[in-house]
Amino acid sequence: MIEHELLFLGLLKNGPKHGYEIKRQIEEELFPFVGLKIKSIYYPLNKMEKLGLIKKDVGREGKWPEKFVYSLTSKGDKIFDHLITESFLSIERPYFNIDLSLYFLHYVDKKIAQRQLRGRLLFLGRIKRQLDRLKKSMKNAQKHLQIILDHDLDLVEAEIKSIARLVDSLA
Repeated sequence: MIEHELLFLGLLKNGPKHGYEIKRQIEEELFPFVGLKIKSIYYPLNKMEKLGLIKKDVGREGKWPEKFVYSLTSKGDKIFDHLITESFLSIERPYFNIDLSLYFLHYVDKKIAQRQLRGRLLFLGRIKRQLDRLKKSMKNAQKHLQIILDHDLDLVEAEIKSIARLVDSLA
C-alpha cells in the first residue's frame, strides 16, 4: 500500500482532483514511464480518506452529475514527504520474469534456449529503440521524465548485455 499512497498523495500535491482525472493521469501520463497499473483507484482512496491523508468533497462541473473531488490534507502532505524521502533509500532486489526460467535453464535444450533468448534480444532491441525515440521527442519535457527515460534505458541496455553474454555462453 505504501507505493499506492505515494502515488495518490503525489498526484494530489498539485491540487484537488476527481477520480476520473486521477485514473486518467495514472493510465496516460504515469504508466508509460513507471509501468504501475492500478485495478481500482477508489479502494486506496477510501482507505487513505479513513486514515485522514486525503479529504473527499462533492464537486459539480456545469450540468454534469456530482463527482467526488479528492484533496490532500496536511497529514497527507507530511506522509507524502516521509514516503518520498524514504523511497529513495528503499532497495528491493529487482525481479525479472526471466529469472525463474534461467533457474531451470539446465532442463532446456541449448539450441531452443539460444533461439528464445535471441528472440528476447530482438524484443529488448525494439524497447530500446522506442525509448530512444521517446527520449528524442521529449527533449523539452520535464526533467523528471527525462530522468526516468535515462534510468529505463540503462536497465534495458544492461539486460541486453546480460542476455547477449548468456547466448554466447550457450554456444
